Amino acid sequence: MLKRGNRMVKQQSNSQSIRMPVITTFLILICVLVWVLYRESGEKSDSLTGLIKENLNSVSFSVKLDPTVEFRNGTDLIWQIPDSPKAILFLAHGCNGKAANFWDRSPKCPNCVGLPEERLITLNALAKRFAVLGVSSSGRCWSMEEERFIVKDIIEWWVVKQKLQSLPLVALGASSGGYFVSVLATDLRFSSITIMIAEGLFDRMDIPKSYPPTLFVHMPKDKWRRVRIERYLTFLKSKGIDVAEVKCMEFALSPNLLADRIPGLDLATSGKLYSLFQEKGFIDAKGFMRNDGRAIQWKAALKEREIILPDKSIANHIQEEMNLAFAYHEMTSLPSEQIFNWFETHMS
Repeated sequence: MLKRGNRMVKQQSNSQSIRMPVITTFLILICVLVWVLYRESGEKSDSLTGLIKENLNSVSFSVKLDPTVEFRNGTDLIWQIPDSPKAILFLAHGCNGKAANFWDRSPKCPNCVGLPEERLITLNALAKRFAVLGVSSSGRCWSMEEERFIVKDIIEWWVVKQKLQSLPLVALGASSGGYFVSVLATDLRFSSITIMIAEGLFDRMDIPKSYPPTLFVHMPKDKWRRVRIERYLTFLKSKGIDVAEVKCMEFALSPNLLADRIPGLDLATSGKLYSLFQEKGFIDAKGFMRNDGRAIQWKAALKEREIILPDKSIANHIQEEMNLAFAYHEMTSLPSEQIFNWFETHMS
C-alpha cells in the first residue's frame, strides 16, 4: 500500500510538472498575442495621426485659396488656376453639396463654405499644380441624364477659355458626384478618375475600351458598397481598364484634432468639445466615434453645456470631421497623396 501510495504521489507530481510548463507557455503566448495586437493598434493609430498631420501641414501654408466665381448654363462654377498648371481637376460634390464647399469664404467668394475635407482637397490639388474647377449640381443631387451634357459643355467651354487644351483632364467625385463622374467619363476624355465613397453606375452603361483608369476611394465599414466596389474592380479589370482602391479606416479623435483641421476653431473650444463627447459617450475611452456624426445629438448637448462656437457655420465643419472619424460615408482628403499619385501616373 505504501509503495502504491508513493507511486500515486509520484504520478501526480509528474503530471503537475508537465502541466506547469504547458500553462506557463500558454500564458506567455497570450501575453505575446496581446502585445502584438496592442502594438499593431498603436502603430495603426500613430500612422493615421501622422497621415492627418501630414495631410494638414504639407499644403495649408504653401498655397492660398483664391477662387473666381462664374455663372453659366443655369449653375455656378468656381475655379482656380495655379502658376504653370500641369493638369485640370474637375470636382463633383455629393448630395446637398455645392462647388462653394471647396473654397473658403472670401471677398471674391462670399458664399463659399470651405468645408474642411473639401478645402484640403483643393489645397492639395493647387499645391500639385492642378487647375481646379468645381461646378454645382442643379438639384440636391446630380442628375445622370441632361445635366451631364450641361456639365460636359461647361468643362469644354472653360478649358478653351482658359487656353488649357493641352493639359490632361482628371475628375474626382464623391457620393452622388462619384456616380456622376462614372457616367461623365463616357462623354469626356479624362486621363483618369477617382470615385469616392461611391461604387459608380457601371451596371447601367456600356463601358468603352477608352474608359479612363479608375481609383475607388471608399470606407469598408459600408459593407454593401464595399461588396459592389469589389465586384466592379473585377469587372473593369476584365475590360482591360486599370483600376485600384484605397480603403479609408476609422481613427480616434483627440482634444486638438478639430482645431487642427477646422480653420477658425480654437484649441480651447476643440478641447471642450472632446470632453463633452467623452462625457456624453459619443466617443469611447480611446476617442473613437461610437456612431456616425449625423446620428448623434451633439448639437443639443452643445447648447446644454453652453459651449459657444465662434461661428454657427462651423457646426457643419465639426460634423464632417466626426463623420470622417467614424469612416462610414464622408468626403475625405486624407488619401490625397494616393489620389494625386494616381492622377499623375496616368497622365497622357
